Amino acid sequence: MEAVHIVSGTAVPLRRSDVDTDQIIPSDWLKRVERTGFDKGLFSEWRDDRNFVLNNEQYADAQVLVAGPNFGTGSSREHAVWAIQQYGFNAVVSPRFADIFRNNCTKNGLVPVQVPAEIGEQLLDAVEANPNLVITIDVANLTLEAPEANIACHFPLDPATQERFLEGLDDIGISLRSTEAIENFAAARPAWMPTTT
Repeated sequence: MEAVHIVSGTAVPLRRSDVDTDQIIPSDWLKRVERTGFDKGLFSEWRDDRNFVLNNEQYADAQVLVAGPNFGTGSSREHAVWAIQQYGFNAVVSPRFADIFRNNCTKNGLVPVQVPAEIGEQLLDAVEANPNLVITIDVANLTLEAPEANIACHFPLDPATQERFLEGLDDIGISLRSTEAIENFAAARPAWMPTTT
């Protein structure tokens, strides 16, 4: 996973609440064997409607998805996070995330930015009014800012998750930090015990 310090760019306003993972990436897309190409499935059923926000050219190349409350509910599928990332988003902003979705974000490098409900509403209004509004998310300082709209707030991330982003550590990366201890443990293990080699 790549390190994430700052996410800065324009945003897409997804003015919908209780968006579940099946709406983010419909189950038909889960049959894929490779881990690429999920961007085409992102909100694919909603994208059939030409008026859906992702079909609006004003929001092309956005790096931030601003959603309503309770984002990512439903089944646990990493595919939802992969689809959002592969579409080009590096952060999702919402007043509330489903726990499993939030966890999948943090393990895959997508920054979940939880903001107070009033800030979420202000951001949706501001991005709809100005598609060129730049939002800056600072993972080191845990801040979100949109100076042109006079919006600024802090967001929560526990220290271990913050370190994951700043150091670019997925679960394997965290394990590899203990390579020496793992090798020492394996070397001192009795020979009669089962091995994985």
